[in-house]
Amino acid sequence: MQNISLQNLLLIDIETVSEKSDFDQLDKDWQILWEEKTSRTLPEGINAAAYYQQRAGVMAEFAKIVCISIGYFKKEEGWQLRIKSFYHDDEKVLLKNFIDTIQQIESINNKWCFTGHNIKEFDIPFLCRRLLINNFPIPPYLDFQNMKPWETNMIDTFQYWRFGDYKNYTSLKLLAASLKVPSPKDDIDGSMVGNVYWKENDLKRIAVYCQKDVVTVANIILRFKNMELLKEEQIVFV
Repeated sequence: MQNISLQNLLLIDIETVSEKSDFDQLDKDWQILWEEKTSRTLPEGINAAAYYQQRAGVMAEFAKIVCISIGYFKKEEGWQLRIKSFYHDDEKVLLKNFIDTIQQIESINNKWCFTGHNIKEFDIPFLCRRLLINNFPIPPYLDFQNMKPWETNMIDTFQYWRFGDYKNYTSLKLLAASLKVPSPKDDIDGSMVGNVYWKENDLKRIAVYCQKDVVTVANIILRFKNMELLKEEQIVFV
């Protein structure tokens, strides 16, 4: 981590929700597919409809991305973190805007790498699946299936924190607390994103939550590099 330039990091976090507001909104074929998908993991005492409310938002076949926030460090008389969010009800519009922006970044600096918490196991695979479902080609910088392990442009704070220990999962909130990184006080958490989207129709609120996670990851990176944490005036939303 010490040898990685802050200017080559592209911080990323996504927020996802179920593609339909509830199980009854699925047509019959998709209800059957959901029941087949979850038959081995369905907790005792919970039916397929209730489990859809709990878990559909994190399964790419039954969900959609409603927000992607990215951040990057810029040297401006000290370090500055710039954050941009893409959010939309139409996932195709969101994905196109995101890919267009990443291609612009790629044309300026091809040494950048995706950076986030648990992005190797969630954010990036989810993003790739949703690109294919929406008939987008997988861009070369996301085509990790054809890359050697040392060629993948990803830094995952979850993986860094493991230090080779694969027994436990450490949440972003727990890692931030352990490293004494201020955890943003918010009125929602990840489990509430679906309700905020489907019941309150408040995409901006979800985007703010997503942006705060990007700031938290940025500060964790700075702690890994033994650098000072960001002050509020160093964070710019663009």
